[in-house]
Amino acid sequence: MKTIKSILVSTGALLILSCGGKNQQQAVAGPQAPSLKVNTLEKQDITIYNSYSTNIQGKQNVEIWPKVSGFVQNIYVEEGQKIKKGQLLFKLETQTLSQDAEAAKAAVNVAQVEVDKLVPLVEKNIISEVQLETAKAQLEQAKSNYSSIAANIGYSNIISPVNGYIGEIPYKVGALVSSTMDEPLTVVSDITGIRAYFSMTEKELLEMKSEMTDNGSTVSSENTPEVELVMINGETYPKKGKIAMVNNIINPTTGSVTLRADFDNPNLLLSSGSTGTIKVPSTYEKVFVISQFVTVDLQGTKMVYVLNDDNTVKTVPLNIVAQTDKEFVVEEGLEEGSTIVTEGVSKLKDGQTINPVKQ
Repeated sequence: MKTIKSILVSTGALLILSCGGKNQQQAVAGPQAPSLKVNTLEKQDITIYNSYSTNIQGKQNVEIWPKVSGFVQNIYVEEGQKIKKGQLLFKLETQTLSQDAEAAKAAVNVAQVEVDKLVPLVEKNIISEVQLETAKAQLEQAKSNYSSIAANIGYSNIISPVNGYIGEIPYKVGALVSSTMDEPLTVVSDITGIRAYFSMTEKELLEMKSEMTDNGSTVSSENTPEVELVMINGETYPKKGKIAMVNNIINPTTGSVTLRADFDNPNLLLSSGSTGTIKVPSTYEKVFVISQFVTVDLQGTKMVYVLNDDNTVKTVPLNIVAQTDKEFVVEEGLEEGSTIVTEGVSKLKDGQTINPVKQ
């Protein structure tokens, strides 16, 4: 009986010692290295777009103002109508001017009669040459006055100086108009081509110019990049535009500069006065494109965890030259073929060992 109890006690002691040994081994071994996805870096080319708010205008927006005062007698066009250069738009009442013109014409005739009367008297030396010259001067003054009034009568017929489309017509028949009123009779807009005005910072302009001159060419409208226009409805305009103007005078207050991109508008889809977004491309060759989600921030510096040969990791700072909504563009600081950790980076530490899982 004592022998059986001794055997049971010995067996229990061995089990306890065995379990304790395993726990001690696990404690010594520590936690298992985490299995994390990694990716090998390869250089590539990428084009990213910088976006700028834009104000769209027709390639010609001409305000139509009266040169003389008068009542609107006739309107020969409708709002939104397509018109041609030289087409009659408005006619102003000219009754008063016509009366002035008749009086001026009569004054010309009187002056002419006076000159004709004095010519033979001068030829006969009855009067001096001075009297005749004075009469001729009065005749020229009368003619000038008449021509001025006749021109004003001509200004009462208001024609379009360009091809385009009629805008709003705020003044109707019977309204008194003049060159000093608050708004023009109308605006004629040529929207077969449009001009999109936008602004960028001095730094962005310098970067764009640097990219344009990388191949040794000079900065000009001929080698500016093609740009895209995102319309107010969020859709991209089907035709690409070209930067046609760069104002090289920096605004000292805002530190920005104005640019203009031109677009063809054969279907008249775009309207003068519209808004949208201009997207200007920048191309980077042989760079690393790294997802923002695999980086960590250390005192304002973006870093990635690079895998060493012994499966430990170390942080490497990034030289970021550009970024998209989700990615960083990196030129220096990393080597092609390096392996970076792409998950769980927020919990890693320098020198930590991981179990890498190739993507």
